[in-house]
Amino acid sequence: MRRCLNYFILVLFIYSISYSQTESELLKQLKSFREIAEIKEIKTDTTYQEGYEILINQPVDHKNPKSKTFTQKIYLSHSDYSKPMVFVTEGYAANRSSKTELARILEANQIIVEHRYFGKSVPENLDWNYLTVEQAANDHHEIVELFKKLYKGKWVNTGVSKGGQTTLYHRYFYPHDVDVSVPYVAPINLAQEDPRIYMFLNSVGTEECREKIKKFQRAFLSKRDEVRNLLMKDAEQGQIRFAWDYDFVLEYMTLEYSFAFWQWGQTKCEDIPEPDASAEVLYNHMKASNPLYFFTEQAMKDFAPFYVQAYNEIGYYGYDLSPFKDLLTEIKDGSNIMLVPESAKIEYNCSSMQKVNKWLQKEASNILYIYGGNDTWSATSVQLLGENNSLKMVKKGGAHGTSIRSFDGEEKELIYTTLGKWLGMKVNRL
Repeated sequence: MRRCLNYFILVLFIYSISYSQTESELLKQLKSFREIAEIKEIKTDTTYQEGYEILINQPVDHKNPKSKTFTQKIYLSHSDYSKPMVFVTEGYAANRSSKTELARILEANQIIVEHRYFGKSVPENLDWNYLTVEQAANDHHEIVELFKKLYKGKWVNTGVSKGGQTTLYHRYFYPHDVDVSVPYVAPINLAQEDPRIYMFLNSVGTEECREKIKKFQRAFLSKRDEVRNLLMKDAEQGQIRFAWDYDFVLEYMTLEYSFAFWQWGQTKCEDIPEPDASAEVLYNHMKASNPLYFFTEQAMKDFAPFYVQAYNEIGYYGYDLSPFKDLLTEIKDGSNIMLVPESAKIEYNCSSMQKVNKWLQKEASNILYIYGGNDTWSATSVQLLGENNSLKMVKKGGAHGTSIRSFDGEEKELIYTTLGKWLGMKVNRL
């Protein structure tokens, strides 16, 4: 009897191994695509059936059929072929496959695309000439065309911040790739360093809060010697390699503070130390609002492609030095162009964003914009003219982390109703 039982268990074990090694229909389809260079199964949200990290072959220059290629990383999370596809255009590296808010609202499949020249999606020879919004849009179009062979339902593209910008560029060059676009907190800068940022920082919040911010910044600079020592201590203990010398970092942190304060909204006006606070109190508040990582060599490396894009096409911002000129010794102008790597050539093309902006205002359709009212980047948000059906939603007091969930009542219902109408389906109200 025991021998029979052991034999039965062995048969079950062998069968289970054989069954577990059976490839799914989706995996078979993916392996048949010649565009896919590598595929690896990954854990994904439990609401999905399968998840894969995929490397796709892309030409460095889509305008040249003989161009060298590179592999672009994407994450695919599969639920059902009949469900919509949420196509996430990252603006930077993509390091996780977590389910986005929009995928939950639509109960959708999801593809997350790492932006060219970031993370693992970097050509062997780094030629900055091919890091353009059009080349990136071509990347996205190729991926959409490939996966529409499998997912024939509704498609929605979306992204956050620079990813939201990328969503709009993709839609501009390929307006029919998707049915709906939902960019989150996406600026449309119309200059290399858009002056609307200065105007915003001089008007956001209350006059009392803006004055308190300036007093804090001046106090931080005035305690230079003590703050420098604290910076040096952190660098030594945390093995931090700053991108510049300590005095430059100290001044740079000061100038960046007001932008970061309103962008992230992590601290309130009442949290800002008084000017007579100790250097240590001032410094700890500065770090909480303005993390040290932003000023490190690693950050310069991680964000180098972004700065190249910013100063060649998509725009950025600078600083108003006038309130601090008497206390600055290292920074002589308010430009951020020094962030661009020396290997990159800068030739700003003002027409790129002007064309995108005009199209968004006059020709685009089915675009739902999400913004935070206090987010510094809302200074350069899209300005709709009422000439299309696009909807712009601004959360009062919201910061750069504003999402659909941030809204309440009638505003939130309007978002859900609009999405449902455009897609012709019922949506989850989270």
